[in-house]
Amino acid sequence: MAKSAGTKSLQATVLSSRISYQGPVFSVTTDEVEEPGGIRARRDVIRHSGSIVVLAVDDTATGPRKAEPRILLERQYRHAAQSMMWELPAGRIDDGETALTAAKRELLEETGYSARQWKRILHFYVSPGFLDETMTIYLARGLKAGVAQPEADERIAVKFFPLSEAKRMALYGRIRDAKTISGILWMAETACGAR
Repeated sequence: MAKSAGTKSLQATVLSSRISYQGPVFSVTTDEVEEPGGIRARRDVIRHSGSIVVLAVDDTATGPRKAEPRILLERQYRHAAQSMMWELPAGRIDDGETALTAAKRELLEETGYSARQWKRILHFYVSPGFLDETMTIYLARGLKAGVAQPEADERIAVKFFPLSEAKRMALYGRIRDAKTISGILWMAETACGAR
């Protein structure tokens, strides 16, 4: 569809582009662009294939918290943050994989669990100022325990947390990972709305 004379583009015009870095997980392009509004600028963009996140929920709890779902979290060292972190299982979408296939693979590899029910619940940009990576969060229910198959450089501990405790951890800084905070708060809001 052709633009009318008075209509401006809502996307940048790329004047030049080159790959500044090519690695096994991501690349960096350096683009000279003219953005909407006529601004000309250099933009360095990290290019990434996208990631998935798994909000694995156990609804079979018994005892005093019977009605409260439990969230599966993993704890591992994150070098960029220089600390151990509680997170939802997550990983990169490999070449040739769909997001759902990647989610099923990552859940099994990192935790040993598989799930009978899967539902896409959130899809977002991680940090669109300089990164094109998107994340898709899947809700996984009907969990079945198995044997984890972590990669050689992964040391992961897993634990179920009641939703109310996971929400407190997110709100009071014990969980500092954005994808995990997003998933937990979505679950808390959904559980609240179901009552």
